[in-house]
Amino acid sequence: MPTILIVTDNLPEQINGVVTTYKNIEAHAIRDGYRVVYLTPGNFCYIDCPGYNELKIAYPRAIGQKIEAIRADYIHIATEGPMGLFARKYLSKRGYRYNTAYHTRFPEAIYQLVGIPETVTWAYIRWFHKHTGRVLTTTDTMVRELKSQGFDTEVVPWTRGVDRDIFRPGYRGTNQNPVLLCVCRVSREKNLDDFCDMPYPGARKIIVGDGPYRRELQSRYPHIEFPGFRTGAALADYYRMADVFVFPSRWETFGIVMIEAMACGTPVAAYPAAGPLDVIDSGITGVMHEDLQQATQQALGLDRGTVAQGSERWSWDQAWRIFQSQLVPVF
Repeated sequence: MPTILIVTDNLPEQINGVVTTYKNIEAHAIRDGYRVVYLTPGNFCYIDCPGYNELKIAYPRAIGQKIEAIRADYIHIATEGPMGLFARKYLSKRGYRYNTAYHTRFPEAIYQLVGIPETVTWAYIRWFHKHTGRVLTTTDTMVRELKSQGFDTEVVPWTRGVDRDIFRPGYRGTNQNPVLLCVCRVSREKNLDDFCDMPYPGARKIIVGDGPYRRELQSRYPHIEFPGFRTGAALADYYRMADVFVFPSRWETFGIVMIEAMACGTPVAAYPAAGPLDVIDSGITGVMHEDLQQATQQALGLDRGTVAQGSERWSWDQAWRIFQSQLVPVF
């Protein structure tokens, strides 16, 4: 049974796009006869990042011993944090081959958190991925962006999918006024103020999720509902109930929540930025416009059946096939 080792700075119980991606990839890998093993901060001592407890800062001392014990046939470094850094150092020292992924706009996030200039962090990102066998990223737009930032290794677009046993059209209830929904980690970089400030008289606005910015938003926008994290069927119920899924972020590399909403028949309103540009079929599954209110208004007119049908091009099986084809043997 071939073994895939995935090194990540995320804990398996976290709720984000990176964790969702690997959980779904793992299910397809096991189906096809692979064994998937993770090294996460949970295998070592770690602390929460001050002021942003969803980020885990691990000290993966003796990570090499754990890598050797797993005896993986393929090694994939999922993130550029301490776990990825220590693994990269060990693998490079031993001459082991591996590949990597670029999921998140790391330079922009670090700038938002601690103010380190993006030019500095991009230099680190280029170095981190320099000797990888291949870099997997989310979309064609992100391939072009990484190339423009000086990546000289092979960069491969890697799609995402949706669990259609959970996220599918169904009973919606009756909405007297438009229900506008946003699902995300509630943090500053998600640009949630644009959603909260967007004038839409009579609309019911809901933000599903949690994070370090939630308390401030709740105090400033008492009319907006914050039910917290939801997953599975409970999350799908929110997607179906909504008339429009509003995606205000400008810094995503993909945005799995958009295709989950589409699979439930809910059209997406977004800015024409990376992520939406690759995910939304304009005028079919959603609308992109620099005026978010206008995008929302136009999205209300889209046919929900057509939206759900348009989402079918996204599948986790396809995402697994791409991941599988880009695996690099350790030796």
